[in-house]
Amino acid sequence: MEEKKTFYITTTIPYVNADPHVGFALEILQADCLARYQRLIGAEVFFSTGTDEHGQKILETAKKAGRDVKEYVGHYAEEFRKLKSVLNLSNDNFIRTSSEEHRLAAEEMWKRCEEAGDIYKKSYEGLYCVGCERFLNERDLEDGLCPIHKKEPVLLKEENYFFRFSKYQDKILEYLSLPKSVFPDWRREEAINFVKEGLEDFSISREKERLGWGIPVPGDDSQVMYVWFDALTNYISTLGWPKEKGSNFEKFWTNGFAMQMAGKDQVRFQSLMWQAMLISAGVKNTDTVFYHGFINSGGQKMSKSLGNVISPIDLVNEYGTDAVRYYLLRHIHPVEDSDMTLDKFKEAYNANLANGLGNLVSRILTLSQKYLEKCPEIPEKSDFTEYFNFFESFEINKAADYIWNEISELDKYIQATEPFKIIKTDEAKGKELISEMVLRLYRIARMLNPIMPQTNTLIKKLIKENKAPEKPLFARKD
Repeated sequence: MEEKKTFYITTTIPYVNADPHVGFALEILQADCLARYQRLIGAEVFFSTGTDEHGQKILETAKKAGRDVKEYVGHYAEEFRKLKSVLNLSNDNFIRTSSEEHRLAAEEMWKRCEEAGDIYKKSYEGLYCVGCERFLNERDLEDGLCPIHKKEPVLLKEENYFFRFSKYQDKILEYLSLPKSVFPDWRREEAINFVKEGLEDFSISREKERLGWGIPVPGDDSQVMYVWFDALTNYISTLGWPKEKGSNFEKFWTNGFAMQMAGKDQVRFQSLMWQAMLISAGVKNTDTVFYHGFINSGGQKMSKSLGNVISPIDLVNEYGTDAVRYYLLRHIHPVEDSDMTLDKFKEAYNANLANGLGNLVSRILTLSQKYLEKCPEIPEKSDFTEYFNFFESFEINKAADYIWNEISELDKYIQATEPFKIIKTDEAKGKELISEMVLRLYRIARMLNPIMPQTNTLIKKLIKENKAPEKPLFARKD
């Protein structure tokens, strides 16, 4: 028997200083969809997500809230863990950076980089953004402000450990020369341009006196690891690293295909800093880093102050899990920025789920239940090559479009053939038409597996039982 290929996919791990937002829901659903697709084609899959729980922002936010930092991060970690049931995720692990398993891996990463001669200590004075938790150069600023947080960085002077990032300029360019290293390709060009501008060694620790919430630096209790150095290691700590032989790390990272999902603002961290750390530690580089765009609302960036933040949990409570999966995977572009509003969501829901798929299922299965004695024989296999090709090129939205084109064509076929009329004058022909429609609907249900798994299961069950749904699959919203 041919050995199955192994596929590893991970999201970034969100900072636990706020409730889950729709932008992260997009990332985790993209990862889940690709994981489900890989399982469909026979791969052995490991899908990981988790939470980033150290750093200055979290410590300050916990203090402002008057809460113990461990209790604070524990609360928010559970809020993100809930996404597994809320969004029907198929992840195999949920890694927390405050866990013992992760601490041991972060310490090992430090020690390996140190043994490679890539960690040194020096005094440094520079502009520091608390929001980014990193030092910024003048070239990073826009009108003197952090371009992400729109705040003026503070001048900070302290003695830290640094990573010899500059040493890896040529090796990172060599890695980025691989077309598969970054998707989409224009993000790879962006990464290459960052490198060509020149890599500067970056700080990888903070003084414990100023920041006591983090993993202590091995051999120096006066310092804690910089949150990014610590957090990036989660991509392999979740696989049991530094254990190698016979571990998930060996199976899925070393010998498998390793894919990371991240937002477009993560290019420097994921494709430059993290890759340099891996090279320094003697670990294989990530095979592909996939960068998605941002979700805006009404033409503006989502923010609490504007009151346009959309909660994925609220959407699920109102519309159901598969409706949210459907919208984010079809109507939000996989890699470009997209606009989303509650009105757009409702419009798409009513048109394509309530009036589209839901109505089609009801019409066909009502005819089947009334005129067929049993479910027609379902072929064991179907040719999904054209559909699967969209997943191979990470075009999840086009895969969803393909399904809805099939739904539209089947609906047109019903209108053209009118089996509900024919069966009254030619029973055999009518049953033949209805059977064909049932089988085409089953094919559609199969394709829904990675995108809308609950709906996939329900439609197949109804077809096999030869029953019409007792209530609408997707009730229309007024």
